[in-house]
Amino acid sequence: MSQEYDLVILGGGTGGYVAAIRASQLGMKVAVVEKGKMGGTCLHRGCIPSKALLRSAEVFATLKEGDKYGVMAENIGLDFSKVQSRKEGIVDQLHKGIQYLMKKGNITIIEGFGRVMGPSIFSPQAGAVRVEKPDGEQEMLVPRFLMLATGSRPRTLPGLTIDGKYVVSSDEALQWEQLPASVVIVGGGVIGIEWASMLSDFGVEVTVVEYADRILTTEDEDISKEMTRLLKKRKITIVTGAKVLSETLQTAEDRVTIQAETANGVQTFEAEKLLVSVGRQANVENIGLEATEIQVEKGFIRVNEHFQTAESHIYAIGDVIGGLQLAHVASHEGILAVEHMAGLPVEPLDYTKVPTCIYGRPEIASVGWTEAEARSQGYEVKVGKFSFKPLGKALVHGENDGFVKIVADAKTNDLLGVHMIGPHVTDMISEAGLARVLDATPWEIGHTIHPHPTLSEAFMEAALAVDGKAIHS
Repeated sequence: MSQEYDLVILGGGTGGYVAAIRASQLGMKVAVVEKGKMGGTCLHRGCIPSKALLRSAEVFATLKEGDKYGVMAENIGLDFSKVQSRKEGIVDQLHKGIQYLMKKGNITIIEGFGRVMGPSIFSPQAGAVRVEKPDGEQEMLVPRFLMLATGSRPRTLPGLTIDGKYVVSSDEALQWEQLPASVVIVGGGVIGIEWASMLSDFGVEVTVVEYADRILTTEDEDISKEMTRLLKKRKITIVTGAKVLSETLQTAEDRVTIQAETANGVQTFEAEKLLVSVGRQANVENIGLEATEIQVEKGFIRVNEHFQTAESHIYAIGDVIGGLQLAHVASHEGILAVEHMAGLPVEPLDYTKVPTCIYGRPEIASVGWTEAEARSQGYEVKVGKFSFKPLGKALVHGENDGFVKIVADAKTNDLLGVHMIGPHVTDMISEAGLARVLDATPWEIGHTIHPHPTLSEAFMEAALAVDGKAIHS
């Protein structure tokens, strides 16, 4: 027996459940197929649990430096079981919230593993879904539209098998019952640097081994250099230009060792744990794509500007299509895809207007092109930069490292990119995102009154600095 729907979504992560809500708002009959818990990677194995741990690490680090605020505390300790309990409580609360939203929208949740079927007696075109439920039963879903939102999982390097004990990904690290004394992190990208910052604040000895010539290669080079400086200041070892030799991996007696080729020759790294953080790969296997005309290129599902696959009634969004693998991107892609299904006018997503965030200490946030990218696009650029050091709010906050950098078109004064590193910049970047959407110029930003004392004054001053008019520098 089959059930008919206007839309079936494979995957109940951030992209999938947000798309389901929008489809419900538009009057569609919707079902979401999810093999695990609603909320997906972001809620259960990514964004939320990692940020909960980062917050606990930040509080712990702040308490240890309480005397500089005039707050004297003795015997400051860490109960990691309570740290984990707090994390789980936050995840559980948000999970219940998603379940409520599904019920409110009359969205059917089907627990199980869904596979796309080719043309059959159930449907003359590819797109019917066979769901294998935990109890072994099967259910057939026949949708008018199908959305693939199956997400991604941590990638590893050949030879570095995740064993969960010595060699782990962020998935396993999130479940640690106790902290290791030392960790080697392979990969200096977003996830690797967040974990490096967090673990260091918890008192773990951290070494980051990165293949490229700098960490955070997707960020503006000035941001990367500043983050490197500040992490090293916190005694985090960073080794760049290092090719990890997977075949040298050895594990024994709660120690893991591995070697890497560097500019200084072959170096050996040793720690209690090896955390592999080298990106994520799309979940495209075993979901029935071979029964369709859908194309997979370089491990990702190929879509057009409206997120349609080669089967026009089948859409794909989120990590499974590559690009910016971010929760807020997946959500927006899901909304645009559903609105396109419904025949609403939809503007293609401009990914240069998407803010990105890194939640280490200090935080990093950006939107638009880096200075190097803008120059490579043929722009003649002018740059404004303003440090947090002279800001009253940054001094009051106790963290005045970092800066805001603005990249503008020297000919038209258009805003090309904004890059921030410093306290709470992940909360500040939305103003820059709005400025990009509204095509605001640095002059307009600089002449928008920003309240004093706030951290946002750095954005105003950086905008003024583009034309050499910053007040406090």
